[in-house]
Amino acid sequence: QVQLAESGGGLVQAGGSLKLACVATGPTFSDNYMGWFRQVPGKEREFIAGSSWSGSNTHIANSVKGRFTVHRDTPRNTLYLQMNSLKPEDTAVYFCAADSSTPINYYMDYEYEYWGQGTQVTVSS
Repeated sequence: QVQLAESGGGLVQAGGSLKLACVATGPTFSDNYMGWFRQVPGKEREFIAGSSWSGSNTHIANSVKGRFTVHRDTPRNTLYLQMNSLKPEDTAVYFCAADSSTPINYYMDYEYEYWGQGTQVTVSS
């Protein structure tokens, strides 16, 4: 059973930065894919970024492109999300997700088998 643990959330002022980390433990697959989603109350989970096992195949949502970057540390089974120039609308619970292969629809939450508990990110104006 793959387990995911997020860290790095918190409270930050608009314009600031945060770096989230997601550590995967348990069985791993050489072609797995890990991604970040976020969710605010009353809304569906929104894909933010993702990376293949090797890090050679990455995706970033248009809504955060230019401000967020994703990085995969494969030896440490860790996925990072660097968030810069944060805005109040980035406030959400951020979830890490993983699947045993790269999903065709990587931007859809139903494609992912494993999920972390989430970490709260709050951006004050």
